[in-house]
Amino acid sequence: MCAVAKTIVLGVTGSIAAYRAADLCSALSKEEGLQCRVAMTRWATRFVGELTFTTLTQNPVITDDNIGDYADRPEHLALGDLADLFLVAPASANIIGKMAHGIADDIVGTTYLSVTCPVVVAPAMNVRMLEHPAVQNNLGILRERGVRIVDPEEGVLACGDYGKGKIASTETLLGVIREMLT
Repeated sequence: MCAVAKTIVLGVTGSIAAYRAADLCSALSKEEGLQCRVAMTRWATRFVGELTFTTLTQNPVITDDNIGDYADRPEHLALGDLADLFLVAPASANIIGKMAHGIADDIVGTTYLSVTCPVVVAPAMNVRMLEHPAVQNNLGILRERGVRIVDPEEGVLACGDYGKGKIASTETLLGVIREMLT
C-alpha cells in the first residue's frame, strides 16, 4: 500500500478486455489505496459503461462524448496534471498506433500527450494483430520513449484463437504500478 495517496489515470480503450480494467480499478483503490481517474474512448464505452468506473472510483469518468464538463481546464490537461502514473489498460492496436505517432483525436490520446509522469501500456488484442509488424513497430517506438509495456499473456483469446494477446493479470499490473510509483 502506498503511504501517500497517489493518482493513477487509467485510459480504457476499445477491447473486450475493458471489463478487466474494472477489476484493476477496484484493486487500485481498495487494495493499493490509490486514487483512480478514468478516461474512456468511445469504443471502450461499447464494452463497459461509464457508471461502472464512476461507482468504483467515486470520480467522474471522462469520455470522448462528455468532454467539456470541466469548467476550469480542458479534461486532458486536468487529468495530466493529476497523474502520478498514466496507465492504458487495455491498450488496443488503435491507441498504441495513435500514441506512437502523436495522434490526439480521443481523450486517451490527448491525455497521453499532456502527461509528464511515467506511462504504462498493457496491450490486449488478437495474437495476429499483436504480431503484426506495424503494431510491433509502434510498441518499439513507445519503448524507445520510455513507456513501460506490460506484455500480454498467452491463452485462449476472446475470439477463440490461442496465443499471446490477453491483457496481463491484475496482479502483474499491480506489481508494475507499485514498482513505477516507488
